Amino acid sequence: MRCDKKDLLLYAVTDRAWLGEQTLAQQVEASLKGGATMVQLREKHLDRAAFLAEARELKALCGRYGAPFLINDDVALTLEVRADGIHVGQSDMEAAEVRRRLGPDRILGVSAQTVEQALRAEAAGADYLGVGAVFPTGTKDDADAVSCDTLKAICAAVRIPVVAIGGIGPENVGKLAGSGVCGVAVVSALYAQADIQGAARKLLALTREMVAR
Repeated sequence: MRCDKKDLLLYAVTDRAWLGEQTLAQQVEASLKGGATMVQLREKHLDRAAFLAEARELKALCGRYGAPFLINDDVALTLEVRADGIHVGQSDMEAAEVRRRLGPDRILGVSAQTVEQALRAEAAGADYLGVGAVFPTGTKDDADAVSCDTLKAICAAVRIPVVAIGGIGPENVGKLAGSGVCGVAVVSALYAQADIQGAARKLLALTREMVAR
């Protein structure tokens, strides 16, 4: 398996909305110091040259901490910077085509909101699924809600790891216990916090407890 379950325990997804006086690399390093186990670079508005430079910087940073580094949506950039993998949504390139372009060795994550989507992604070569939004979230305007029952059904239907995403924080991560997920993907629960390293440390501990229950 290209993606180990332990890599999905605390999956950090970047967002420039809360940079303030810091650089994205500084924020990501703080999350890694706190225990983030995987990082996804998600950029929607940077020009190509800036995106490429940022991806190379974060790839090197994640390499130093032993955390897989993924890029959101962009197959060409993933290959150019030799990222560890990519994450695509249902409205992006078909997972089977992404797998064909990536080859067999890189991680492929796919968003899913239904059992049908999950099974299709698994058959297309996905290594893990991102399922959500499991709680209300303001980070992604297009995030459809996924019920607890649907989350459990997806986890039971596939053999690949499932990570929950959407509105997850220290106050509600415990509610995911027993769902079958192997970790959580978070944005604001890390990068909107004044103490990113501390937030990551706390959320990692709570997620470990949740997964073990």
